[in-house]
Amino acid sequence: MGVTWVLVADSSRARIFSKNGHGSLTEEAGFIHPQGRLHAQQLTTDLPGRGSSGVGDERHGVDSQVSPKRHEALTFSKQVAAHLEAARNNGQFEQLMVVAPPAFLGMLRDQFSAPLATLISDEINKNLVMVKPDSLLAHLSTSTH
Repeated sequence: MGVTWVLVADSSRARIFSKNGHGSLTEEAGFIHPQGRLHAQQLTTDLPGRGSSGVGDERHGVDSQVSPKRHEALTFSKQVAAHLEAARNNGQFEQLMVVAPPAFLGMLRDQFSAPLATLISDEINKNLVMVKPDSLLAHLSTSTH
């Protein structure tokens, strides 16, 4: 059995561990995305712009399709997925376990390439990003497939 990486992430932080045969975790990389912790009001400095429909004096608000919070989470999920894809291309791991809260886990899945997705051996729908490695290992060993 080859090297297994464990990604533990939420919308503002990600940690990547390697899981060795002795049953311990070694932290390989960490990412911080402070914008993921900000409130929506802090992410936008102004209200949505105003636009004109071109007919008379009619004006309307210009809404974005994605909220600022979701946009930041999507940006971070792309960054994490890109790192994993580069590591996969370099043969740094053969299996991947993903631990993230449900909403962020879905965003990550959307960013994973098909070859990367085939390496996923387990997913855990929990926010364990702040858990110590020993406690995280206990969660991993009790997870169900």
